[in-house]
Amino acid sequence: MGSTHLSLHYHVVFSTKGRAGLITPYVRGRIHEYIGGVVRGNRCISHAVGGTKDHVHVLVGLRAEHRLSGVMREVKSESSLWIHRELRMPLFAWQEGYGGFTVSASHVETVRGYILRQEEHHRVRTFQEEYVAMLQQGLVEYDERYLW
Repeated sequence: MGSTHLSLHYHVVFSTKGRAGLITPYVRGRIHEYIGGVVRGNRCISHAVGGTKDHVHVLVGLRAEHRLSGVMREVKSESSLWIHRELRMPLFAWQEGYGGFTVSASHVETVRGYILRQEEHHRVRTFQEEYVAMLQQGLVEYDERYLW
């Protein structure tokens, strides 16, 4: 075989520091657009970006040369700098870390829809409930002392 062919899709979730509700509807669309641009600027595929006042979901497709940790470092640092500079939110910060979950190609559209309907979804479920459920479904070991 003369080429490498990969299907690497990740559903990534990260929160504002202390889960502060700083991502208001007024700035949310701009922040999500910027994050999608950072993903694309790093030669990744931005399938979807969504979230609510205190967290963001990103569905990202990676190439062979990418590491999820490196892409997320760029997404969080570049978006934080942009939020400080362009949106004039000097106290804004992302919480350390993130949750990353693999997504099969057959489920990309389902996860994309889920991400784009975050407002609706969080009318009945908190971020904390959602995140613990994702960890459990993903069979991720965790210690509750270090979740929040």
